[in-house]
Amino acid sequence: MSLTTYWLEHAWLGTHVEPGVALDVSAEGRIAALRTGVATPPPGAEALRGLTLPGLANAHSHAFHRALRGAVQVGSGTFWTWRELMYRAAQNLTPDNYFALARAVYAEMALAGVTNVGEFHYVHHAPGGTPYADPNAMGEALIEAAAAAGIRITLLDTAYLSSGFGEAPNAHQQRFSDGSAEAWAERVSALKPREHALIGAAVHSVRAVPADQLATVARWAEERRAPLHVHLSEQTAENDACRAAHGRTPTQLLADHGVLGPRTTGVHNTHLTDTDIALLGGTGTGTCMCPTTERDLADGIGPATRLQQAGSPLSLGSDSHAVIDLLEEARAMELNERLRSRTRGHWTANALLTAATGDGHASLGLVDAGRLEAGALADFTTVALDSVRTAGPLPRLGAETAVFAATAADVRHTVVAGRHVVRDGAHTLVGDVPTALSESIAALRA
Repeated sequence: MSLTTYWLEHAWLGTHVEPGVALDVSAEGRIAALRTGVATPPPGAEALRGLTLPGLANAHSHAFHRALRGAVQVGSGTFWTWRELMYRAAQNLTPDNYFALARAVYAEMALAGVTNVGEFHYVHHAPGGTPYADPNAMGEALIEAAAAAGIRITLLDTAYLSSGFGEAPNAHQQRFSDGSAEAWAERVSALKPREHALIGAAVHSVRAVPADQLATVARWAEERRAPLHVHLSEQTAENDACRAAHGRTPTQLLADHGVLGPRTTGVHNTHLTDTDIALLGGTGTGTCMCPTTERDLADGIGPATRLQQAGSPLSLGSDSHAVIDLLEEARAMELNERLRSRTRGHWTANALLTAATGDGHASLGLVDAGRLEAGALADFTTVALDSVRTAGPLPRLGAETAVFAATAADVRHTVVAGRHVVRDGAHTLVGDVPTALSESIAALRA
């Protein structure tokens, strides 16, 4: 069996930082063996100096939102005024320019140590709602973009059928809608997983999928044992409208229609009642926090500590890509909670890294990733411990250094399936990521 050996100067093994670890990768791209106490690189091994972590999972992404960075920071406003700018960007997407943009965005993620992205995908059709010749052309563009950028993707194909509690889609939303959940399911069933890609499902929100069609989406995911994600209680206005329409909270509505469960993840989960929290935790429904977007949009701080204590596993996402930095998302979740509670230390660095790695991958249906152990996918990333941000602490404090001091700029290497995607801070497949971003974003303004 052909093996590639990496020598990890320091490795985070889930509970602690271990110095001198040799990691063998099989030809199939899995970790074949892991040996500790290896003080120097074995002959022929590739040395990764710094702290090596399992690859980071970006559990919630809207790739085209990357085109809004900077532009939506002008002036003031609300989530709802931000949404109007988002719609304008969505109207200019085509399969070709979306491939180019997503390739650049996923390359930026790889540079930030992300090895797997959950793409919450709802721009399905041409403007006006006319399907493309291939009804899944937009989703296929995203799957191919991830391959071209060298990372894995779980395409969370999203049902988006209404502008709000039964109202028809507005002019911007027509290209999001399949008309009915049954038509959505028929289209999505034609998408096929591949080596780097899984197919999952999403309910955009309770306002965008009529209550009597929620079960169709949930059933599609259940039959395939696929991940199912949903924007949940991101805004108090959504909660108020749901109570007005259905006499219950969005969480209770989802529970009534069989959407909650251990393969389901609620994204944001910001404005919840005690009953909501008990429902989510009791069903094992996950919570994906996106702190940089939640604070950028002035959404509020979700009850992440209470959700986790109730039994809801936590994951992290960069969502609108105001920044792409999963270390910042982990740090922000803890620091937001400190601001709210005025106490410190709600999660250990190990717990925050677990949310960014193993639990994030699990929320995307990838249960054999996010750990440095034999049998797991050979997806990992190395963070420098000698940059101006990270120099000084003892290496045994590498987890704390990564979470509370490092940024995406400190990612030195990213390896997916045993192959370098980022080496010494440079992407190996996309030669000039900043130019690729600039050109693909400019194309949307043309």
